[in-house]
Amino acid sequence: MTLSRRPGALLALASIAVAFAAADTYVVVLALPDMMATAGVPISDLQRAAPIISGFLLGYIAMLPLIGRIADLRGRVPVLVMSLVVFAIGSFVTAFSWDLGSMVTGRFLQGVGGGGLVPATLALVADLYPAPRRAVPLGVVSAVQEIGSVLGPLFGALVLALTVWQAIFMVNLVVAVLLALTLLLVTRTAPAERPELARREVRSGAPRGRLWPDPLALLALGVAVAAYVVLALRPARIQQDLTWGQLFIPYAGDGRWLTPLGVTVIGAVAVLVARCFLARRPLVDLRSWLGALRQADLPGATLLAIALGGIVLAFATADPEVQVFAPQGRWYLLGSLAASIALVLHLRSASAPLIPRAALRERPAWGALLVSLLTGAALIAALVDIPIYARTTLYPDSQLMAALVLVRFLVALPVGAVVGGQLTRRYSPGPVAALGMACAALGFLAMSRWDEGSLTHPSSTLVLLLCGFGFGLALAPVNAALLAHTDAAVHGVATALVVVARMIGMLVGISALTTIGLRRFHAALATGRTPEDAALIQEHVVFLGAAGCAAIAGVLALVLLGGRQSIREPSQAS
Repeated sequence: MTLSRRPGALLALASIAVAFAAADTYVVVLALPDMMATAGVPISDLQRAAPIISGFLLGYIAMLPLIGRIADLRGRVPVLVMSLVVFAIGSFVTAFSWDLGSMVTGRFLQGVGGGGLVPATLALVADLYPAPRRAVPLGVVSAVQEIGSVLGPLFGALVLALTVWQAIFMVNLVVAVLLALTLLLVTRTAPAERPELARREVRSGAPRGRLWPDPLALLALGVAVAAYVVLALRPARIQQDLTWGQLFIPYAGDGRWLTPLGVTVIGAVAVLVARCFLARRPLVDLRSWLGALRQADLPGATLLAIALGGIVLAFATADPEVQVFAPQGRWYLLGSLAASIALVLHLRSASAPLIPRAALRERPAWGALLVSLLTGAALIAALVDIPIYARTTLYPDSQLMAALVLVRFLVALPVGAVVGGQLTRRYSPGPVAALGMACAALGFLAMSRWDEGSLTHPSSTLVLLLCGFGFGLALAPVNAALLAHTDAAVHGVATALVVVARMIGMLVGISALTTIGLRRFHAALATGRTPEDAALIQEHVVFLGAAGCAAIAGVLALVLLGGRQSIREPSQAS
């Protein structure tokens, strides 16, 4: 069966992968204390554990544009498979980590792999579906991504109730490997009906026919995995044996990597990498991937990664009770500004820049980035503060019940995404997205008037459904407008940028809104209000700020994403 005959299967596989990657963004929220104990970080020193979360976000956001550009050059499916492989490696390293360094390394790799799934999936949808029909699948992918972000903590809570925190990442490892293998099986035959896709997959090295992996590379992989597991677990029976125990004795110092086991891991990985470069049938063709990195403008990608990384670190490491960004955040932002200036100069002079100069020339293309930025700032308020409001009022003793209140919001989001996709097939994406953000803004305005008992009234469910439906309604038209007004050759990097914009909006939005809300909280306490009343005032401020962000996003969508013109193919748009 050809690829074009099974777009539903590919979309389902890619959507499941995106959901797992999104869930991993916040899956450590409940597991963080146990992870800190494993890494030897005291619970009182929570700030030292921040890199466990920010490391994932850094890998997820900073590497997105580069991976999106590689998806344009090398093909969507190979990038999806490789992203799943990197995600699986990161899950493995995290599951068997023993200190903060190995834990952060694993989380960073998970972020890189998870982030790469999103632009490749959105670009794949554009390849599989013509412009008038792609809005609905785009909405499905976007909805699944947002739902995964919230289901992550629930998944973590379920696993922690049954077993240890490492099982969370072992599940991720198994799912990532199974998805990668299934994608390879589904796409073994090139699409006959769409020759341009066939040529792309052939150029990209997509799997065709039977593969015979390098046996020496497989052996090196097995040795590296086994040695790393033993190095991490340090079984007492082996460690106390007079002979085998010498494997844990460092040659110098006291680090694990300087032990015979550590050196074995390093040596096996070195052999694996060498074989992937030199073998006739490598397990992973690193030479072609390195060529794709060079072709994708690695210097430009590095500058953009530094610029985005500075923003992530400035806001993700802040204490919102006292500041919008961290004390060292001004230096992060200064470095981000310097890298941004250098990037602009580089993009203007490079012969093959990371972001082609005409890629976002049309107003709906760059307008989608602005709308996505503000949508992210509003959306994060719902994902974070609706459970906080529920915990403050109706469920002070149950984190699970407070989180389940958000389900009322979530169930409407995919419904809105499907409806938004259907409407975008008939109407311009601008009014559809504006309508969605208007619904979200009205929902937030209603939440800003909630009192202690509002969640017991049926009207609160209607408000949550309206808000979730509004966000879902806006997801598809934003992505559809972007893809319809950019060339197919830059769909990967373009969709990566719109996801980056939303994630940056979420980071900045939650930091700014929470800081403003907490200041109102302390001001209310100073006037003699009870802590319960002050907490309610704090949430009202956050919801009002989110309503403002949603309203501005709606206005920009109406102005920038198109008025009367419907979705067209890029060739017709130009």
